[in-house]
Amino acid sequence: MNFLAQELAELIRQEGPISISRYMALCLGHPSHGYYMKQDPFGADGDFTTAPEISQIFGELIGIWAASVWQAMGEPASIRLVELGPGRGTLMQDMLRAARALPGFREALSVHLVETSPVLRERQRETLAGSSVAPQWHDRVEQALEGPAIVVANEFLDALPLDQFVRTPEGWRERLVGWGGEGRFVFGLSAEPDHSLSIAAPLGSVLEQPAAALEAVAAVAHHVAAEGGAGLFIDYGPARSGFGDTLQALKHHAFVDVLAEPGDADLTVHVDFARMALAGLAAGAAAHGAVTQRDFLLALGLQQRLESLSRRATPAQAETLASGAERLVETGATAMGELFKVSVVADPKLPLLPGFDLHRLPEQG
Repeated sequence: MNFLAQELAELIRQEGPISISRYMALCLGHPSHGYYMKQDPFGADGDFTTAPEISQIFGELIGIWAASVWQAMGEPASIRLVELGPGRGTLMQDMLRAARALPGFREALSVHLVETSPVLRERQRETLAGSSVAPQWHDRVEQALEGPAIVVANEFLDALPLDQFVRTPEGWRERLVGWGGEGRFVFGLSAEPDHSLSIAAPLGSVLEQPAAALEAVAAVAHHVAAEGGAGLFIDYGPARSGFGDTLQALKHHAFVDVLAEPGDADLTVHVDFARMALAGLAAGAAAHGAVTQRDFLLALGLQQRLESLSRRATPAQAETLASGAERLVETGATAMGELFKVSVVADPKLPLLPGFDLHRLPEQG
């Protein structure tokens, strides 16, 4: 067992089985042994690759989108550009490069990054060193929000801990992580049902309760509704609510057992975009989406940007640009263009923002 597994096993021996959310929080954010606290997991040499690492076009289009929001707000003289979970800083770097296309926007913005990992903060510092901005780092979403703000979160909500409940004949019982006595962690159920849950579902159904993600979206929504701006969320998951266990672990670009290597594999869940939108509406914001990443990026001009870059590229560079762009918008149940969705919470006084013109809040399933 690694160090975190030993610590978790001892915790369970002393206190009993722990919730899925506590298990996720410790695996990802333990101060010494947490997955994100001790390494840079991105890229071909890491465990997974995100859209900004695949193509510069992704970040550039998001930068243009942010600039259009600023214009729709009336071009305020000062605005915060906030990124939640900025990875290596690649997305922000590309956004800032694109921001130069709109006079005044680059001068009006200040950059704020919500990041808890000291390793990734250093990578972000290195990436943005030549961008002529002085980013400010924050540990929590609420700390980064002040005054008019444009918030971008790419693959942020999927890493926030959630709880799971299983429908049994007695009612909804919480799914827990225990110690199996055979040198491994096992899933089990709470002894008593949770009587606060009265949702109808077939026996065996798994209900996920993403409290942390809902709180993050609500915080952004409440702020932009009161102070102006918008929050853009890009992640993988369904447009409509449903049941099912979506907890998964990834290591070296392959799925692994979620209980086998705590702290050494990435843990994520699918984002329930319908519930996120409802959280935004309840906080007073307008909510639009979810739309597929493919539809969103094509609406923002992915093809036109690809053609523009390709005209100035070598044949090899043009081929790399084309393959990266195709991967971003590729269709199929597990392809990025379809699996990934995009939603926005915004100041209700703003017009419908680019990329969401033809879409409304999805019905609940």
